Amino acid sequence: MVKRLSPDAIPLLSTALVAAAAGLFFATSAFAGKVVAFKSDVARGSIVVRTNERQLYLVIGGERAIRYPVGVGRAGRQWVGTSLIKGKYLSPNWAPPPAIRRDRPDLPDIIAGGAPNNPMGVAALTLSGGNYAIHGTNAPNSIGRFVSYGCIRMSNEDITDLYKRIRVGTRVVVER
Repeated sequence: MVKRLSPDAIPLLSTALVAAAAGLFFATSAFAGKVVAFKSDVARGSIVVRTNERQLYLVIGGERAIRYPVGVGRAGRQWVGTSLIKGKYLSPNWAPPPAIRRDRPDLPDIIAGGAPNNPMGVAALTLSGGNYAIHGTNAPNSIGRFVSYGCIRMSNEDITDLYKRIRVGTRVVVER
């Protein structure tokens, strides 16, 4: 007996097939990102963050990328440039960097990973050359906004998906 796919299942199946063909698909509880057309001269496997769009793209090649919505630096806190993923951490502890400590001296020195007030969420990808990271969040309503001190925030589902797809040394390009 042949079963037909519902029309709603076809985009999800084609997204999964494109990602699998690119060698970037790993099983997760839900497919978090969306495969979209993407023109850029960065190499396959690189991450591009477009702060004005508040989107992160994982380049899968063939002028396609997996797109995730993100929260980015607020006015005066944004940065542009190229970095590399320096580390991958699940349930990371968080220590407020000096800029945040100046604005919020009431914060503890360390907030344990998994604590409800830990702003890093379920995972973090630290970036070389500074105090920035791509990380989950304990404030999902901040996604899609200009909210951080320069870090890139993702939903916990999306950072979990991205975490499984990339490795230490992945190139990260942050653009306006």
